[in-house]
Amino acid sequence: MNEIDEILAFKEYLESERAYSQYTIMNYIKDINDFRDFLKENDLGSLFNINATIGRYYKSHLVQKKYMPKTVSRKLSSLRSFYKFLFSEKLVNINVFADISSPKLNKSLPKQVYPKEIDAMFNSIDVSTVIGKRDSALLEMIYGTGIRVSELCSIELMDIDYYNRTLTVMGKGSKERNLPLYDKIIDSLKDYIQFSRNELLIRNKNNNKTNILFLNYRGGELTPRGVRIILDDIASKASISLNVSPHMFRHSFATHLLDNGADLRSVQELLGHVNLSTTQIYTHVSQEKIKEEYYKYHPKGKKEE
Repeated sequence: MNEIDEILAFKEYLESERAYSQYTIMNYIKDINDFRDFLKENDLGSLFNINATIGRYYKSHLVQKKYMPKTVSRKLSSLRSFYKFLFSEKLVNINVFADISSPKLNKSLPKQVYPKEIDAMFNSIDVSTVIGKRDSALLEMIYGTGIRVSELCSIELMDIDYYNRTLTVMGKGSKERNLPLYDKIIDSLKDYIQFSRNELLIRNKNNNKTNILFLNYRGGELTPRGVRIILDDIASKASISLNVSPHMFRHSFATHLLDNGADLRSVQELLGHVNLSTTQIYTHVSQEKIKEEYYKYHPKGKKEE
């Protein structure tokens, strides 16, 4: 048995069978290699001949290294999945991480971008320019649909149904969902595609034709890192001190829908969450809106001047 070969086999399994994103797979492989290095440095054997005691020792090692509980939990989850794979391949007799519990996580409410800040970001974009048209369409899409940044970067031109005003998205686990598009998204997409996208494509020195919707300033396919840079730039121009991220717009999308009366299960479908419990965290955010309305409108709730 060769450790590197089995890690590569696991990587192929995550790509083909689980359809995980490259970013997720990269983290899995890094976590496994970190554990492999730990075993070597401490003369604890190979990946194939460890026991649960070593697994618990590694968990303690991570905690002593001051890793955040969320990071420790992720690393243990990666190893749990890896050893489940090795067990299914009959390369180990037991999944030694199966019964090693993850640390309790502090439940923190997701950060959001508030409507006034989002308006300021839209207003800061110069839509008369090639880049401005792209940025406006991108911002409309990411806030108006709540899609993941990996999904955003994978949108192809044919995924947009202008007649039915929908977008077909391939989510986690190759699960397809159709998202509605409001008028402003449609208008900004048409403006970008008609007057901007071809201009960007011309800049591609490799002359690579692509059906990917969003392109970078050099005419190549936009990456998740590129989206983060674009959002940071827009926020900076809008004089917003908040360190925005694509995921914050996903949080904002869900929170603003619930704040305005949307059904939780509808939001679950739009986000592509498998379990309703994943979506329910946004109900805690919306409780703040409920409290705000209560204190604002109840006769006894108003603060005295």
